[in-house]
Amino acid sequence: MALSVKNLKLKKLVLASLFLGLGIILPLFTGQIKEIGDTLLPMHIPVMLCGLLCGWQYGLTVGAILPFFRSVIFSMPPIYPNAVWMAFELATYGFVIGFLYSRFKRKNTVGLYISLLSAMLSGRIVWGIAKAFLLGIGGNSFTFMAFISGGFVDSILGIILQLILIPLIMNVLQITGLKNSKGEN
Repeated sequence: MALSVKNLKLKKLVLASLFLGLGIILPLFTGQIKEIGDTLLPMHIPVMLCGLLCGWQYGLTVGAILPFFRSVIFSMPPIYPNAVWMAFELATYGFVIGFLYSRFKRKNTVGLYISLLSAMLSGRIVWGIAKAFLLGIGGNSFTFMAFISGGFVDSILGIILQLILIPLIMNVLQITGLKNSKGEN
Protein backbone atom coordinates (compact mmCIF):
# COMPACT_ATOMS: atom_id res chain seq x y z
CA MET A 1 0.00 0.00 0.00
CA ALA A 2 1.48 3.32 -1.06
CA LEU A 3 1.50 6.05 1.52
CA SER A 4 0.80 9.64 0.61
CA VAL A 5 3.65 12.09 1.13
CA LYS A 6 1.86 13.57 4.14
CA ASN A 7 1.32 10.14 5.72
CA LEU A 8 4.91 9.10 5.01
CA LYS A 9 6.24 12.24 6.72
CA LEU A 10 3.97 11.60 9.69
CA LYS A 11 5.12 7.98 9.88
CA LYS A 12 8.78 9.06 9.82
CA LEU A 13 8.13 11.69 12.50
CA VAL A 14 6.47 9.11 14.75
CA LEU A 15 9.32 6.62 14.18
CA ALA A 16 11.92 9.31 14.86
CA SER A 17 10.12 10.12 18.11
CA LEU A 18 10.17 6.44 19.02
CA PHE A 19 13.92 6.29 18.38
CA LEU A 20 14.44 9.44 20.44
CA GLY A 21 12.51 7.79 23.28
CA LEU A 22 14.56 4.60 22.96
CA GLY A 23 17.74 6.65 23.06
CA ILE A 24 16.56 8.26 26.27
CA ILE A 25 15.49 4.97 27.89
CA LEU A 26 18.16 2.45 26.79
CA PRO A 27 20.99 3.96 28.87
CA LEU A 28 18.86 3.30 31.95
CA PHE A 29 19.58 -0.41 31.39
CA THR A 30 23.26 0.32 31.96
CA GLY A 31 22.37 1.69 35.37
CA GLN A 32 23.41 5.22 34.38
CA ILE A 33 26.98 4.04 35.00
CA LYS A 34 29.20 6.02 32.61
CA GLU A 35 31.78 3.28 32.14
CA ILE A 36 29.13 0.72 31.12
CA GLY A 37 27.47 3.25 28.80
CA ASP A 38 30.85 4.08 27.25
CA THR A 39 31.34 0.36 26.60
CA LEU A 40 27.88 -0.63 25.29
CA LEU A 41 26.99 2.67 23.55
CA PRO A 42 23.21 2.39 24.11
CA MET A 43 22.29 5.70 22.43
CA HIS A 44 24.05 4.84 19.17
CA ILE A 45 21.70 2.07 18.02
CA PRO A 46 18.43 4.07 18.03
CA VAL A 47 20.12 6.97 16.21
CA MET A 48 21.53 4.69 13.52
CA LEU A 49 18.21 2.88 13.09
CA CYS A 50 16.51 6.26 12.80
CA GLY A 51 18.90 7.27 10.02
CA LEU A 52 18.31 3.98 8.22
CA LEU A 53 14.53 3.85 8.53
CA CYS A 54 13.56 7.52 8.51
CA GLY A 55 16.35 9.11 6.48
CA TRP A 56 19.42 11.17 7.18
CA GLN A 57 17.48 14.30 8.12
CA TYR A 58 15.74 12.53 10.98
CA GLY A 59 18.84 10.59 12.02
CA LEU A 60 20.87 13.79 12.17
CA THR A 61 18.18 15.60 14.16
CA VAL A 62 17.57 12.79 16.65
CA GLY A 63 21.33 12.35 17.11
CA ALA A 64 21.86 16.07 17.68
CA ILE A 65 19.15 16.49 20.33
CA LEU A 66 19.26 13.14 22.13
CA PRO A 67 22.23 13.86 24.45
CA PHE A 68 20.70 17.18 25.49
CA PHE A 69 17.30 15.60 26.23
CA ARG A 70 18.99 12.94 28.37
CA SER A 71 21.04 15.58 30.12
CA VAL A 72 18.00 17.69 30.95
CA ILE A 73 15.90 14.71 32.08
CA PHE A 74 18.50 12.58 33.90
CA SER A 75 21.53 14.90 34.32
CA MET A 76 23.51 12.36 32.28
CA PRO A 77 25.54 13.03 30.27
CA PRO A 78 26.62 16.38 31.70
CA ILE A 79 25.62 19.09 29.22
CA TYR A 80 29.12 20.51 28.94
CA PRO A 81 31.27 19.16 27.52
CA ASN A 82 29.96 15.57 27.24
CA ALA A 83 26.51 16.16 25.72
CA VAL A 84 28.01 18.65 23.27
CA TRP A 85 30.58 16.27 21.82
CA MET A 86 28.07 13.40 21.93
CA ALA A 87 25.60 15.51 19.94
CA PHE A 88 28.19 15.99 17.19
CA GLU A 89 29.03 12.28 17.26
CA LEU A 90 25.45 10.99 17.23
CA ALA A 91 24.31 13.51 14.61
CA THR A 92 27.15 12.27 12.40
CA TYR A 93 26.05 8.65 12.87
CA GLY A 94 22.46 9.45 11.97
CA PHE A 95 23.43 11.57 8.97
CA VAL A 96 26.10 9.31 7.47
CA ILE A 97 24.25 6.02 7.81
CA GLY A 98 21.00 7.48 6.47
CA PHE A 99 22.64 9.37 3.63
CA LEU A 100 24.82 6.50 2.42
CA TYR A 101 22.13 3.83 2.77
CA SER A 102 19.68 5.95 0.77
CA ARG A 103 22.17 6.01 -2.12
CA PHE A 104 22.07 2.23 -2.58
CA LYS A 105 19.48 1.17 -5.15
CA ARG A 106 19.18 -2.23 -3.49
CA LYS A 107 18.82 -2.09 0.26
CA ASN A 108 20.82 -5.24 0.96
CA THR A 109 23.24 -6.39 3.65
CA VAL A 110 26.32 -5.17 1.74
CA GLY A 111 24.93 -1.64 1.46
CA LEU A 112 23.88 -1.76 5.08
CA TYR A 113 27.34 -2.77 6.31
CA ILE A 114 29.08 -0.17 4.12
CA SER A 115 26.76 2.50 5.51
CA LEU A 116 27.11 1.22 9.09
CA LEU A 117 30.89 0.97 9.07
CA SER A 118 31.23 4.38 7.39
CA ALA A 119 28.94 5.95 9.99
CA MET A 120 30.80 4.28 12.86
CA LEU A 121 34.18 5.49 11.63
CA SER A 122 33.10 9.03 10.73
CA GLY A 123 31.15 9.40 13.98
CA ARG A 124 34.19 8.46 16.01
CA ILE A 125 36.37 10.87 14.06
CA VAL A 126 33.88 13.71 14.64
CA TRP A 127 33.67 12.69 18.33
CA GLY A 128 37.46 12.88 18.60
CA ILE A 129 37.65 16.27 16.92
CA ALA A 130 34.81 17.71 19.02
CA LYS A 131 36.24 16.28 22.23
CA ALA A 132 39.75 17.59 21.47
CA PHE A 133 38.35 21.03 20.68
CA LEU A 134 36.12 21.24 23.75
CA LEU A 135 38.78 19.92 26.09
CA GLY A 136 41.31 22.28 24.52
CA ILE A 137 39.06 25.24 25.32
CA GLY A 138 39.20 24.16 28.96
CA GLY A 139 42.99 23.87 28.87
CA ASN A 140 43.00 20.07 28.77
CA SER A 141 44.43 17.83 26.12
CA PHE A 142 43.02 14.86 24.24
CA THR A 143 45.81 12.72 22.87
CA PHE A 144 45.71 10.38 19.92
CA MET A 145 46.10 7.44 22.32
CA ALA A 146 43.10 8.67 24.32
CA PHE A 147 41.16 8.87 21.03
CA ILE A 148 42.07 5.28 20.09
CA SER A 149 41.32 4.06 23.60
CA GLY A 150 37.98 5.86 24.01
CA GLY A 151 36.80 5.54 20.43
CA PHE A 152 37.74 1.96 19.72
CA VAL A 153 39.34 -0.09 22.52
CA ASP A 154 37.01 0.81 25.39
CA SER A 155 33.93 0.60 23.17
CA ILE A 156 34.69 -2.69 21.39
CA LEU A 157 31.68 -4.46 22.94
CA GLY A 158 29.37 -1.69 21.76
CA ILE A 159 30.91 -1.79 18.29
CA ILE A 160 30.36 -5.57 18.09
CA LEU A 161 26.81 -5.14 19.40
CA GLN A 162 26.09 -2.56 16.68
CA LEU A 163 27.58 -4.75 13.95
CA ILE A 164 25.32 -7.63 15.00
CA LEU A 165 22.15 -5.94 16.20
CA ILE A 166 21.56 -3.29 13.54
CA PRO A 167 21.71 -5.69 10.54
CA LEU A 168 19.66 -8.22 12.50
CA ILE A 169 16.92 -5.67 13.21
CA MET A 170 16.92 -4.48 9.60
CA ASN A 171 16.66 -8.06 8.32
CA VAL A 172 13.81 -8.85 10.72
CA LEU A 173 11.97 -5.73 9.56
CA GLN A 174 12.41 -6.77 5.94
CA ILE A 175 11.34 -10.39 6.57
CA THR A 176 8.24 -9.28 8.47
CA GLY A 177 7.35 -6.82 5.73
CA LEU A 178 7.70 -3.71 7.88
CA LYS A 179 10.49 -2.50 5.57
CA ASN A 180 10.65 -3.31 1.88
CA SER A 181 13.78 -3.91 -0.17
CA LYS A 182 13.61 -0.38 -1.61
CA GLY A 183 14.02 1.07 1.87
CA GLU A 184 10.49 2.43 2.04
CA ASN A 185 8.74 1.88 5.32
